[in-house]
Amino acid sequence: MASKIRVAVIGGGYFAHFHINAWLRMPTVEVSAIIETDRSKHEALKETVTTHGLPGLLITDSLSIALAHSAVDIIDIATPPPSHASLITEAIQLKCPLIICQKPFCGSLEAAEEIHKTIASSDSKVVVHENFRFQPWFRKIKSVLDESSLGDVLQATFRLRPGDGQGQNAYLERQPYFRQMKQLLIHETGIHYIDVFRYLFGEPDALSADLQKLNPAISGEDAGHFIFYYHHGLRAHFDGNRHLDHATENSRLTMGEMLIEGTNGCLSLHGNGDIHLRKFGHTKWHAIEYLFDDNDFGGDCVYHLQKHIIDHLQLNTPLENVASDYLQNQRLESLVYTAAQTHNRHSTTNKAKA
Repeated sequence: MASKIRVAVIGGGYFAHFHINAWLRMPTVEVSAIIETDRSKHEALKETVTTHGLPGLLITDSLSIALAHSAVDIIDIATPPPSHASLITEAIQLKCPLIICQKPFCGSLEAAEEIHKTIASSDSKVVVHENFRFQPWFRKIKSVLDESSLGDVLQATFRLRPGDGQGQNAYLERQPYFRQMKQLLIHETGIHYIDVFRYLFGEPDALSADLQKLNPAISGEDAGHFIFYYHHGLRAHFDGNRHLDHATENSRLTMGEMLIEGTNGCLSLHGNGDIHLRKFGHTKWHAIEYLFDDNDFGGDCVYHLQKHIIDHLQLNTPLENVASDYLQNQRLESLVYTAAQTHNRHSTTNKAKA
């Protein structure tokens, strides 16, 4: 590997800029190319290149042209889901050693399972860009849970309240393709919390769900909930409503609030990232001190995920959310939709892991 890790980013839209900015902040990384098929975005991307003083960075609409320009160590796919399978296939055919793919991983579970067969038969590693587990509050909460400070955890609730789903123009400013997604709340957003719940609490034994569409201007569901059931008594509850907000200056920082309750105490996550702990039988909440940078999106979680991948390449640390593991998130997502349609609790121990 060269002295710097070379990255080509595919995508120039709203969220791709968080990827690009994070790579540009890493001294051991060189962004060699940005591939964007929509040529109308090229001028804005050139401004990014100029701002960061990177005259050698190529902006093109072709991955093969980008790789002919410079060999790369990482291809970072930051495009909408329908393009993922074909881009992963092309990157594998071009012998890229490590591929990052934004979530949702491909357009459907079936497409993801099919592309995984291609990945498994190749020499490429594929990591899904699932960044919410890298939000600093969830990393800190994980450390608290690992210390057993709450005792036996019996109830956890995350209330998603971004407040961006109201009206005829919902989502147009940032991610207009949300409006045409036939599955929105869970497929696009709830999948984050499926992964977070697995990261914090492990694999559920069963789940139930209820979903609804409140905004007639969009195609998919924008409110609802799912519950993960665990054999030791824990219930992990995702309660999402994109029409409602929560008490914070930036509703997109944490996207909502969380309460985790155990036999020895409770932990609360607030919309500004503050975490508090209350001991069982006490009335006073105590702040849990930790630091995070409020850069770009979600406590700089994009940077932390991408740094996690660079650490793997440089220090051989284990990778989280490789494609083979991430498929379990999508199997659980599929079961959430099934449970919502049937109004029944569904076992996850066989169907989700088949």
